Amino acid sequence: MKALKNSTERGDAKRLEILKSAAAAFRHRGYYGASVDEIARALHMTKGNLYYYFRDKEEILFACHQYALDLLLKVLDRVKGRNYPPEEKLRRLIVAFVHTMIDELGGTSLTMDLQALAAPRLKTIIAKRDRFDQGIRQVISDGMQIGTFRQADPKLLTFAILGAINWIPYWFDPSGGATSVEIAEEFAEYLIAGLLNPKRPSGPSEVR
Repeated sequence: MKALKNSTERGDAKRLEILKSAAAAFRHRGYYGASVDEIARALHMTKGNLYYYFRDKEEILFACHQYALDLLLKVLDRVKGRNYPPEEKLRRLIVAFVHTMIDELGGTSLTMDLQALAAPRLKTIIAKRDRFDQGIRQVISDGMQIGTFRQADPKLLTFAILGAINWIPYWFDPSGGATSVEIAEEFAEYLIAGLLNPKRPSGPSEVR
């Protein structure tokens, strides 16, 4: 049983290595410009060995999106299960999203050639994106109901937040002066400040 567990963990680690290599290739050359050979060579693997883990290039792209979205949905589930005030829930979701956009799979994992996926896979990814979108929208709606956030259209506010974060890969420079942690905290502070109701009630909050 222990040997089987170790084998599974090694397989998962190798799959993650492949996703990181593929994400780098997709980012630099685009999905259609990158080849499976290129992804395999970067890992000192043969194309045949890579096909042991993934059937084709589209499955790798699908797995990149799945990996990043599953991380976000885990954060969403954790946040929903805690008694945080709405602004703290939203802060944690924004920070997680920024971190995913910048750091996971070398960054931009959620912006890679979604249109290249076949219809069934695309439907799966869109459903997960919608679930995260709805989660943020619900947090904003809850905040409006108790007076923490000013009254507005939660759908439009969610689009504004996600749109701002989705744009990060187009200007982020890893060699720049700001770290992903600093960017995440600044974005959270700025985006939440625009939602806060100046007449919001004050009270104790659970933040751990």
